[in-house]
Amino acid sequence: MASIKDVAAEAGVSVATVSRVLNDHPSVSEDARARVLAAVEALGYRPNALARSLRTDQTRTLGLVISDVMNPYFTTLARSVEEEARALGYSVIIGNADERPDLQDHHVRTLLDRRIDGLLVSPTDGRSQLMLDAARGGTPMVFVDRWIPGLDVPVVRADGRAAVRDLVSHLYGLGHRRLAIIAGPAATTTGSERVEAFREALAEYGLPLPDAYIGQGDFQAASGRRVTDAFLDLAEPPEAVFAADNLMALGALDAVRARGMRVPQDIALAAFDDIPWFTHTDPPVTAVAQPTGELGRAAVRALVDLIEGRPPQSVTLAAHLVVRRSCGENPDGTSARALSENSTNRSQF
Repeated sequence: MASIKDVAAEAGVSVATVSRVLNDHPSVSEDARARVLAAVEALGYRPNALARSLRTDQTRTLGLVISDVMNPYFTTLARSVEEEARALGYSVIIGNADERPDLQDHHVRTLLDRRIDGLLVSPTDGRSQLMLDAARGGTPMVFVDRWIPGLDVPVVRADGRAAVRDLVSHLYGLGHRRLAIIAGPAATTTGSERVEAFREALAEYGLPLPDAYIGQGDFQAASGRRVTDAFLDLAEPPEAVFAADNLMALGALDAVRARGMRVPQDIALAAFDDIPWFTHTDPPVTAVAQPTGELGRAAVRALVDLIEGRPPQSVTLAAHLVVRRSCGENPDGTSARALSENSTNRSQF
């Protein structure tokens, strides 16, 4: 069965142009329109129901499916999406997947039924057949924060590798050698990418990442607490824990305090995804910060370009390290514990 990519190749145009022809967009030239329609006829291509649901007059409405509305990162992202869309003359309908693939698909299906003009998604799982069909069927779509590898869909995201490397360098400079990570779901690109970035950064300092120091979380606070409890029960617990998102970091902080332990005196803690709360915790949490507002705005601009017939652009922005006091830092940025004490009293691999 022919795909939209096959039609694009046969007509000698982009997938976006085929999508605009199928959606009767006025920006397409008559020559391109004729070639696409001829390719559709020659290949016997039939758009699926998802794509057909968008082949009507524009509603000036965008759909946004976020992974977890309770996560302050996604709340900020949603706000910036709504603000930018409004500035460009669009409204936004938001669906909260709550980190559940079934809810993600429910919201995607509902939004398509409402004949939105385009879809912004932060996928909870890259294996959804509905998502694959929607993307391949010509639905104007942009992935934000997370993405599904292999799909010809623009992606707007932050690259955290350099910031994670800076974090590991920071922890190493403070004398920490046994470093562990609370990972996000391996089925998400951000979950797997952050673990790999952490592993690579540790390798630069000759530090291993044993299986016992990789705890599987789900980007929820309860998993951060569960994994941290498991770390603290080890015969040789880690000296520092890096939570791969903010909610898991808060769960880790709860686990430490429930045992009557202190951060950073007994164990250091850092997080991916900075949030305003981290400045008000005791101690304030060292974190990797993403340019969340700009990510949301860039994602809307990319989607509107796609809808209105302009070439959309994938965007990658840089994350950066924000140093506070949860890893053993003094207010002046030096270690709160003497490095000589670390080297004398702490075992190393």
